[in-house]
Amino acid sequence: MLPIAQLTVSILLIILILLQERSSGLSGVFGGDSSESGFYQTRRGLERFIYWSTIVLATAFAVLALIDLVI
Repeated sequence: MLPIAQLTVSILLIILILLQERSSGLSGVFGGDSSESGFYQTRRGLERFIYWSTIVLATAFAVLALIDLVI
């Protein structure tokens, strides 16, 4: 049961990380938009949900890995 949970959490974590689009693409490599590059931007709506879900799933993955290590 534990390996299935780890696999599920890891797949969801990969999907959420890929959905985040901070400095993605060629514009981020070459400096991006100068108005956005140096300033903090507030996360709203779906972006906030993806951000916090990523943190929760990363924590769950770490806990599951520690449980697997102990067992």
